[in-house]
Amino acid sequence: MATLEDKILGEKLHNYCSSSEDEGDSDYEDSRSGDEEGNAPKPEGSSADPPPVNSWNGTASNTGPKGVLEDWRRFQEMERAARREKEIESWELAKKLTLATRTAAEEEQAKEVEALEEEWKELLDEEYLMKYQQQRKQELMEKLQKLKKFGKVLTLNSKEEFLDAIDQEDPTVTVVVHIYNHSEEACQTMDGCLKILSQEHPAVKFCRIQADKTGLSRQFKVDGVPALLAYKGGDIIGNFVGLGKTLGEDFFATDVEGYLVSYGILPEKY
Repeated sequence: MATLEDKILGEKLHNYCSSSEDEGDSDYEDSRSGDEEGNAPKPEGSSADPPPVNSWNGTASNTGPKGVLEDWRRFQEMERAARREKEIESWELAKKLTLATRTAAEEEQAKEVEALEEEWKELLDEEYLMKYQQQRKQELMEKLQKLKKFGKVLTLNSKEEFLDAIDQEDPTVTVVVHIYNHSEEACQTMDGCLKILSQEHPAVKFCRIQADKTGLSRQFKVDGVPALLAYKGGDIIGNFVGLGKTLGEDFFATDVEGYLVSYGILPEKY
């Protein structure tokens, strides 16, 4: 018995006849007998020209070996085209899924960004800013209350007290020492100015000591006073000698304050 493979390969088999050849012989006989009988008219429904040999509309018009091979070849092409189209659709779908899907790390990062955005919106909230300002103001007030306050001018009676007033003080405290000669009018004016400034700047430690008790030279006692020496953390940060000549014979607390502010000894008022 002939198999499908035998038909596809076109081998000659016993008892196998091409239907196209049979149909051709029959047509030839019919045509010949028709001519002999004088029946020239063609059967109804037949066309004037025969159909093209290579035209194929999805069904086999030729059932011979060549027709079967042509049908098989076209079937395989259609299968390959269908597979390619399916692969393209699958690839496009995979790309869309890849773009739409985020990894766990990306999800976590996105959540962090959203949290920061929410926090930033909260910071921009006017009510929150008012609360923050009040809280910050309260913190500063508490900090100022914890600072040491003096509010007066301390009199030092010896070189030892002079050194202790500087070295044993908190390193964050500014110490201003007035070296004076009680016989100089400018020194008396400076004493009055420092009393006012000690109350306006209570966190600053104002002191006074006679030039005689410091062991300074006689020349300094005459020409160097009134002198202001500023210390912080045990280090000298300002050394102002002969201020009677610098500020003039008649000066006020505001003049001394402005002078010390300009050198960064006293904090500027706002």
